[in-house]
Amino acid sequence: MKKILLLLTLTTLLFSYSKEAEIAKMKAEFEQMKTTQNREFKDYKTQLEKEYATYKKELKTYWKKPELSTKKRWVSYSQDKQSRSKVDFENNSYTVEVIAKNLNDAKKRFQERISYAVSKNTKEVVKTDPLQKRVAKISHTQDVVTSEVKATPILATVLFKKRPTQKDVKKYAQNTLKENKITTTPSKIEGERVYKVTVKLPKNSKIKLSQVYQSDVSKNSKEFEMPVALLFAIMQTESDFNPFAKSHIPAFGLMQIVPRTAGKDAFRFLKKRGNMPSATYLYDSSNNIEMGSAYLHILYYSYLKKIKNPKSRLYCTIAAYNTGAGNIAWAFTRTHNMNKAAPKINKLSADEVYDKLLSDLKYDEPKHYLKRVNKRMKVYKVVYKNL
Repeated sequence: MKKILLLLTLTTLLFSYSKEAEIAKMKAEFEQMKTTQNREFKDYKTQLEKEYATYKKELKTYWKKPELSTKKRWVSYSQDKQSRSKVDFENNSYTVEVIAKNLNDAKKRFQERISYAVSKNTKEVVKTDPLQKRVAKISHTQDVVTSEVKATPILATVLFKKRPTQKDVKKYAQNTLKENKITTTPSKIEGERVYKVTVKLPKNSKIKLSQVYQSDVSKNSKEFEMPVALLFAIMQTESDFNPFAKSHIPAFGLMQIVPRTAGKDAFRFLKKRGNMPSATYLYDSSNNIEMGSAYLHILYYSYLKKIKNPKSRLYCTIAAYNTGAGNIAWAFTRTHNMNKAAPKINKLSADEVYDKLLSDLKYDEPKHYLKRVNKRMKVYKVVYKNL
């Protein structure tokens, strides 16, 4: 009997040790995988930043102030870098600048660049814009996922009632030059000048821009149980519907996905693997809206699930999309622990939670962000009440 008991004890100890060793091995493999993925994305990010820096340096040959796309502005240059279009989605206008010897030469360049800005779709831009072509070709590993960008209109639906023909675009460009003032300033290139024209977009542009993404928003709203109005409000606040939005973080596209954080979380949720999306992957509107919607779902139904009041949780989700779930907890407990914060949040009404976030979030940016998204949600609830 003693031998049997000893044998059982030894077997149990061996099994326990084996199980612990297996768990330790799995943890080590996971940490190694995470380290490898982070290094690979860091390499991709370094290549990306190098490409932007190189391109900007090349632009300095022609432009006193080289400009690249930002969150709310899409900037694109011609192949020879001597014409550029700048669409300001936030201020509802676009500017075209050309370097030319005289006004007649400038008008020819204007015609080409205006036509490009108002008619090209996202797929065409990725294939023709000098910088986007470089970005799309950056080498990457299997952990950084890329894809083709589908053809989505950028400005065409704002300016034309139907898909424009070449004749429609040419006529629009000619009329634009007749109706808007052309100004001129000295150029860096001797004997040439910079000619500039700024055009206001129609007042209802925001709604028309949002309509381009109506199908994707409706689909993802249902799939991820997020309000249609929320997705549109987040999109407007993040990028003002600029499909080529890029921030310094960097974050990319309509809903400003950060590949290493929100992008990685969304990929794991959607594909059950820890990949990270490339810039080009996120410039595809369908990919971007899917990932943004999935991340909102993760925040609402996972990270913030212990907040009982749906409206309180929605306010926290909006702020967390901008600043992270840990900073939501900090507003209520001065720690980043949501388990400690949730009971305190649950004692407050939704209005009290909203006010607390506006007063006690660590940074001003998420406070303004919450206010803007909340205000815009009310507008989109009316515009898209049938979705």
